[in-house]
Amino acid sequence: MQLLNHQNRQKTYLIRYKKTSDMYQEKSILLSLLMILIFRACTSTDSITPTRPLEDGDVLVSSGESFALGFFSPRNSSNRYVGIWYNKVSEQTVVWVANRDRPITNSTGILSLDESGNLVLRESGQPFVFWSTNVTGVVGDGVSAQLLDSGNLVLSQGQNKEVYPWQSFDYPSNTILPGLKFGINKKTGFNRVATSWKASGNPGIGEYSFKMEIAGSPQMFLYKDTTPIWRAGSWTGHGWSGVPEMTQNYLFNVTYTDNNDEVSLVYLIRNSSIFSRLVVNESGEAQRLTWHEADRRWIGFWSAPKDLCDGYNHCGPFGLCDPYKSGTFECDCLPGYEPRSPQDWYLRDASGGCKRKVGTDVCKEGEGFVELARVKVPDTSTARVNMSLGTEACEGLCLRDCRCMAYAVADIRGGGRGCVTWYRDMIDTRTYSDGGQSFFIRVDAEELAKYSTKKQKRSPKRLFVTIGMPVILAGFIISVCICCYIRKKKANRRKREIGFGFSGSLKSMEGSFMDKDIGENVDLHVFDLSTIVAATNHFSPSNKLGEGGFGSVYKGKLLNGQEIAVKRLSQSSGQGMHEFTNEVTLIAKLQHRNLVRLLGYCFHKNEKMLIYEYLPNKGLDSFIFDQEKGSLLDWKKRFLIIRGIVRGLLYLHQDSRLRIIHRDLKASNVLLDADLNPKISDFGMAKIFGGDQDQAITRRVVGTYGYMSPEYAMEGLFSVKSDVYSFGILVLEIISGRKNNSYYLENSVNLIGHVWDLWKQDKALTVVDSSLGDAYDAREVLLCIHVGILCVQESATDRPTMTDVAFMLSNRETKLPTPNQPAYIFRQLNYGTDSTTASASGGVGSVYDTTITVVHAR
Repeated sequence: MQLLNHQNRQKTYLIRYKKTSDMYQEKSILLSLLMILIFRACTSTDSITPTRPLEDGDVLVSSGESFALGFFSPRNSSNRYVGIWYNKVSEQTVVWVANRDRPITNSTGILSLDESGNLVLRESGQPFVFWSTNVTGVVGDGVSAQLLDSGNLVLSQGQNKEVYPWQSFDYPSNTILPGLKFGINKKTGFNRVATSWKASGNPGIGEYSFKMEIAGSPQMFLYKDTTPIWRAGSWTGHGWSGVPEMTQNYLFNVTYTDNNDEVSLVYLIRNSSIFSRLVVNESGEAQRLTWHEADRRWIGFWSAPKDLCDGYNHCGPFGLCDPYKSGTFECDCLPGYEPRSPQDWYLRDASGGCKRKVGTDVCKEGEGFVELARVKVPDTSTARVNMSLGTEACEGLCLRDCRCMAYAVADIRGGGRGCVTWYRDMIDTRTYSDGGQSFFIRVDAEELAKYSTKKQKRSPKRLFVTIGMPVILAGFIISVCICCYIRKKKANRRKREIGFGFSGSLKSMEGSFMDKDIGENVDLHVFDLSTIVAATNHFSPSNKLGEGGFGSVYKGKLLNGQEIAVKRLSQSSGQGMHEFTNEVTLIAKLQHRNLVRLLGYCFHKNEKMLIYEYLPNKGLDSFIFDQEKGSLLDWKKRFLIIRGIVRGLLYLHQDSRLRIIHRDLKASNVLLDADLNPKISDFGMAKIFGGDQDQAITRRVVGTYGYMSPEYAMEGLFSVKSDVYSFGILVLEIISGRKNNSYYLENSVNLIGHVWDLWKQDKALTVVDSSLGDAYDAREVLLCIHVGILCVQESATDRPTMTDVAFMLSNRETKLPTPNQPAYIFRQLNYGTDSTTASASGGVGSVYDTTITVVHAR
């Protein structure tokens, strides 16, 4: 027994000793690891030397800790690349990659300096070189590679650290960082080009590139392979004429150099704590992004291309692209020119461009120049530049040469200097609401007379002939203006004295432009311009909610804290006082939970503004056509939105005091409130019907291609069935999450054709938005698809009324009629290589999501 107790005590001692020994061993290991980490931290460096390479797992950090260099794997990839990324940004953002097209497939990579003084990337112990700086004239002794705090990896030698035989800034990946000299060395022809990644998880060289071209006048281009898709315009002295947002401001300090040695652009951030980068992404966009630390994400500051007019040569030679036109086709011809193929232009295809008007001769007495303000001047690749000429000398130079078609000032700073003249096709010209520069187009006397009410420049001969008339009439005109001003002041004073002011009825305010069909006055609040300016922070771009065919919409906040949406009609738009009055008087009389509520209006000189209730979720289009936001709308919510739109239209067509035809129902004109309830908006094109009136005809077709019924688009015939057709398109878009004009599947070129084909094959459910997954009521979805197809039938008489639609959607067991073939079932036709035949026949029927206002019916 004693022996047993002794043995047990020995076992206990042994166990305790083993535990103590293990504990000390663990502490020793932890202490060793801690010492290694401390040693690494104490010996961290920003340089690679011949004796200190960079192995996979090591990281170089710049002296100011802004950037890091090391090995990384992109998302969803095990490949290893050497790259540079932001060290202080929580979201790993790689700005430069060495071995873009030669990844290492394991973790044995090592970046080192070889005997020739070059950086080389190999697998450990292997001879194959994945990447090298590959420069000559570098001696191995005293060479080092250093990561600067600008994000530039430089190769330097000896004591002169300012001269770099090689630097990563000369070979950008998809990112242009502050301090990077972007441009061309004229002596060597070396051009720094930024290229997109192949995909988000593949940093290989992609198909999009961003670079400078110096033929004619230097310009920046975005290419897809070798095809230009966007042009930044020429340098104006303040910035690129095609990038009005990127002028010098408080954020950037831009240096542009154009001399015998180089053409380059360098931008710096005035506040070094701000991280900003220009990226060419794999989707074909150039983006300016700035890191927002509070939200821990990159905020988009600017991007291009962003609209149709940004597309290179969108309107063809001698075309002018204007995205701010009043809903019509965005393409027009330059003054003095006409469409080369009117038939193609009618089909919204302007690729053929324009030609001089028949009978035009610009080398005769009375010719001159029409000025287009705020434009991106045409491509200057074939233009001539003379920096020694001033503005007047430039005009004279162009006038003396009958081949000269137009001119512009090269540098618009101060009084302007330098002369750019065009002698061949003028392509890729567009307008801006703000920015750009003036462009002067040569026209004959007849064309010049058409622009007599606009600011223009005439030839010296024309000025000589007409110089006496302004002098003689000046005194008379001034006298008349003074008299008119005095009379107007007296009239305004009298109005204020009798209590009329500016807050009377809109009809009384300006009877000469009122819609005479509306007999009742409206009772709305009239806002002072100063109130609106203060509420929108002087129409700050940060308050801008969106932009439509007739102007921009801004978010505002009144002094009482109420949030508002201000629709500011563009002064250059085609929406005049008739449309403005129409929208005010209509919405003032319409009160329904599914119609947007008008709070008031503001009218001051050329400014016309409508003040609405603010709806925080903006338009329905921003949800259903966005994959991320679309997931926020489950099927239950989408079905409620559809029924809400039905209630709004039913009220307009039947239950309101006035029967209203909206004529421009589309996803962007359905706004969502905080609870995602739909509200129909934008009644500028709406039409009032009499109590016993069913349809009408117009020669002024308005609306949006892709939502417009065939009888209305082709014959100008509209009725409540026109809105029913638009509603049908909208229902199919809500279900599918795709625009009507975005389908190019199999032989269908639009959503209607695609859904119709699937319907006939009993596969209609395959059109459902993928973001819904399987979480939807199949019977309910099929019911909505069936109703949608009924609404887009080609014959208006076959379409249901909104009363019928409301009944169908509320009674699942009701047997619905079999739909006939919908309108606009376009098919892709094979015309072979005969482009003339395709053009003449129109190819496929194009459907555009563009509001129109001046197409005349046949």
